[in-house]
Amino acid sequence: MNGETDITGAGGVPDPVTADLRLSVNGVPRPVTVDTRETLLDTLRESLGLTGAKKGCDHGQCGACTVLVDGRRALSCLTLTVTADDVEIVTVEGLADGDALHPLQAAFVENDAFQCGYCTPGQLCSAVGALAEAAEGWPSAVTPGLSAPPRLDETEIRERMSGNLCRCGAYPGIVAAVGQVAR
Repeated sequence: MNGETDITGAGGVPDPVTADLRLSVNGVPRPVTVDTRETLLDTLRESLGLTGAKKGCDHGQCGACTVLVDGRRALSCLTLTVTADDVEIVTVEGLADGDALHPLQAAFVENDAFQCGYCTPGQLCSAVGALAEAAEGWPSAVTPGLSAPPRLDETEIRERMSGNLCRCGAYPGIVAAVGQVAR
């Protein structure tokens, strides 16, 4: 093989390359060993037993897998776990404070912002991230200008939440819940 190293295992399939990581998930240190090709979604669900983030499309198009990585929204189906070493990951399981619901969780219940509930964990994490972005003054595609903080009206909320799909069509409740917390 001209001095090249053979990295294939049985049947010509490459052997997995693993990495030892120190994840911090919902404030808890979680040491894991992962295949370097493994997504954060698979690590959360299969290795850590955190099944809140859902595998919807597995292509980053539906938002059901949205989690927060260092406070920013991330599609965990497109995020390689090896990129999450030594950062803070928050899943829907980490939003509540013990038995006290996160304000967005309570608002989702009050505004009937879910039907089947499959997209709800991603919607909640995305809403937390969207509100934080707006509070920091980050404009969206529909923010009228760059000099004033965004006003979280229905149009602004819909734009910021547009990467999260709901097959049941619970959008009016979702927008109302996010708006309630934004006020």
